[in-house]
Amino acid sequence: MTSKQRGRPRSFDRPTALEQATMAFWEHGYETTSVADLTRVMGISAPSLYAAFGDKKTLFEEVVEEYARSHGAFGGRALAEEPTARDAIGRMLREAAAEYTDPAHPRGCLVISAATNCSTSEVEEALRERRAANIATFEARIRRDVEGGELPAGTDPRALARFSGAVLQGMSQQARDGASRQELEALAEAAMRAWPPTKAGAKAEAGVEKAPETPAGRGA
Repeated sequence: MTSKQRGRPRSFDRPTALEQATMAFWEHGYETTSVADLTRVMGISAPSLYAAFGDKKTLFEEVVEEYARSHGAFGGRALAEEPTARDAIGRMLREAAAEYTDPAHPRGCLVISAATNCSTSEVEEALRERRAANIATFEARIRRDVEGGELPAGTDPRALARFSGAVLQGMSQQARDGASRQELEALAEAAMRAWPPTKAGAKAEAGVEKAPETPAGRGA
């Protein structure tokens, strides 16, 4: 009786190789990152890459999923943990300023920049759908606050969501163009000043406006 021959064990650490592939795609984009580039940075042969990850497109799909769970997870955390849409989007933009300029990895956002000049329609469409889903999530969160009275009734959830998405995408590009964390943080604060006031903010402003004058105040 012959025993079944066991496959040769992989001679590389898969999570480390996947992170190296992420760095390559993040820095150079999908189109200009070749299989030769990937095998070099991952430290594996082409047959090992295909055996462990499939083809280049399949590897990139896994890279995007891993990116969303790690480097890109700050946005989802902000939306899940903050009590209002304004708090969540403001936190997301401020954390994007730090994440997009972190010297430990390429600048900007992989999901925003990796498909630049991409001729592979499936890759371009998949990233577009992710970006659209993010904006839809912003819109749903903003709409909930409008309906709950947290934001003014005249607020346009779709326009405000697209505005927030445009700011986030612009921050990614500006980071890749060399903008500093401080510059992007200032941009984030400017963007949040364009938001309508929350219910709590409106009450605070009204309280200041309607505060009665003190005797000392009348003589000032």
